[in-house]
Amino acid sequence: MAESRTAAMEGIVVHSRLNDGTRVSLRCITPADEARIRDGVAKLSAESRYLRFFSPAAELPSDVVQRLADVDGHDHIGWGAICTDCDDYPAIGAVHAVRYAEGGYAGEYSIAVLDAFHGKGLARMLTAALLIQCLAEDMLVLDIHMLSENVAARRLVKSLGAVWKSEGGGVAEYRLHVAAGIASLRADPDAPGVEDVFHALAGI
Repeated sequence: MAESRTAAMEGIVVHSRLNDGTRVSLRCITPADEARIRDGVAKLSAESRYLRFFSPAAELPSDVVQRLADVDGHDHIGWGAICTDCDDYPAIGAVHAVRYAEGGYAGEYSIAVLDAFHGKGLARMLTAALLIQCLAEDMLVLDIHMLSENVAARRLVKSLGAVWKSEGGGVAEYRLHVAAGIASLRADPDAPGVEDVFHALAGI
């Protein structure tokens, strides 16, 4: 059952538009996306790389890129976004949830969006797809670790209903219950892209 559900998710492509009308498509990340991931990280600004990876380095170690691409649809869930209005269809964002232990119900959430696409609703679209699959795969709670200075990330997770857990050493930790995050996204009347995600993934 789990294998057929994962295969079904991998076959889904969500076609939508950002808040400014830019056409995008969302789909599950696969191990074949290593090059796209490496290229996307290089296109992030130094500040965005620092906020996402806690380092401004322009290039991630190969083993880190491999782990980001090693999505199995159960213990590691990942979705990526492609700009279909852009030349060469570049990757413009990705979101991940990685289970802490095999068989456990909790994991860790992370997200990155290219700077040129900030504030256009993409993070919420990617997160909606991720949370829907997390719920289907019984990953019910996600921890989020962010630099305390990451105002945009803090705003995003609080809008999803995430609860502050702790803060120290410049890092803040929040906990998000997946079902609550989905409910918050469903209740957003100003997110047509998110509605497209729910429609495409209905029945999962």
